[in-house]
Amino acid sequence: MARLSPVLKQATPVRATRGEGVYLYDADDRRYLDFTAGIGVVSTGHCHPKVVEAAQRQVGTLIHGQYTTIMHQPLLTLTDKLGEVLPPRLDSVFYMNSGSEAVEASVRLARHATGRPGVISFSGGFHGRSMGAAALTTSGGKIRAGLGPLMPGVSVAPFPYAFRYGWSVPQAVEFALRELDYLLITAAPAADQAAFIVEPVLGEGGYVPTPPEFLAGLRERADRHGILLIADEVQTGVGRTGRFWGHQHTTVTPDIMVIAKGIASGFPISAIAAPTDIMSKAWPGSQGGTYGGNAVACAAAAATLDVVREENLVQNAAEQGTRLLEGLRKVAADHPGIGDVRGLGLMVGNEFVTPAGDPDPTAAARAHAAAAERGLLLLTCGATGNVVRMIPPLVVNSAQIDDGIALWADALAAATG
Repeated sequence: MARLSPVLKQATPVRATRGEGVYLYDADDRRYLDFTAGIGVVSTGHCHPKVVEAAQRQVGTLIHGQYTTIMHQPLLTLTDKLGEVLPPRLDSVFYMNSGSEAVEASVRLARHATGRPGVISFSGGFHGRSMGAAALTTSGGKIRAGLGPLMPGVSVAPFPYAFRYGWSVPQAVEFALRELDYLLITAAPAADQAAFIVEPVLGEGGYVPTPPEFLAGLRERADRHGILLIADEVQTGVGRTGRFWGHQHTTVTPDIMVIAKGIASGFPISAIAAPTDIMSKAWPGSQGGTYGGNAVACAAAAATLDVVREENLVQNAAEQGTRLLEGLRKVAADHPGIGDVRGLGLMVGNEFVTPAGDPDPTAAARAHAAAAERGLLLLTCGATGNVVRMIPPLVVNSAQIDDGIALWADALAAATG
């Protein structure tokens, strides 16, 4: 008998039989408030009728049209709709299946476009589990452990994680940029670097927003040294942070952007976007793949973009995210074990610490489990697992946000009682 790998572990005890909006249901029809959204994937909620209808219609006409063999309309439609929301400079798109694959495609493009081998990522960043993406990832040792040697040419610079350092945000930014400058004249000479790659909000690394001043510093150094700036928008894109793209909380525009997760409401598709003059520098044959730009996934993604626009979900994410952040901070005021509550839009983290200020993954795990028992599904993140994160679908409303906050308060009381 075949079985699932014993290494696969569920974050919650739920065996879901169906989903609807912000809720999941098990075999006993117990309802759970899903503040995981498939790790930020089901942006329009579970089984949004318009996405379901688009996918069902496409399944009945063309399931797979391999896009380097033949062209199909859903791919062209999606590209047109993406063009309406992409930063104007990023006018060329290449499709794949997963975030990891898109990250590696962005690095390959940067190396081709610059003729340089080096890539600099930032501590705490998560960019995927495959060999190249794992080399860029430092959100937790489990991603890299036992896998080496990893892709060469990668250097890691400090990220301005102010709470971890015990500094103000300006102090952390100044430190991180100063260390980056030192790296560029020592271990990773600027003339050898093809790209910086950074998340607008650290995802697996702890839900830490990237300070606008830091992104601006990266943009300035990228321009000065002829380095490309890659924004990994896998988790922050498609309205998640209250702007359509996470980097739009700043005035910075990246040279290459990585897109996945929420773009198709649960169907597997990813992409990179870049200016045509950069994308055209990819070497012949370097872009392709059997399932990239799958017709059903493209139809779902196009419908997702329609729903995001028609239902004003980016603005909803901003408004409900503010409500969630403020509510969680009020709850945390009664729990000194929560050292920080932070986030952008519907991407909020609660960091647990000991009385000495050290990470407290045990307390985070207790609160996470207590929430699931009460019908609120959450995830943990951070290098030690001491951050409990909340990622509701973008369709969440005020009453559901308030329900989530109340369940979280009850879970904390039980976990710390």
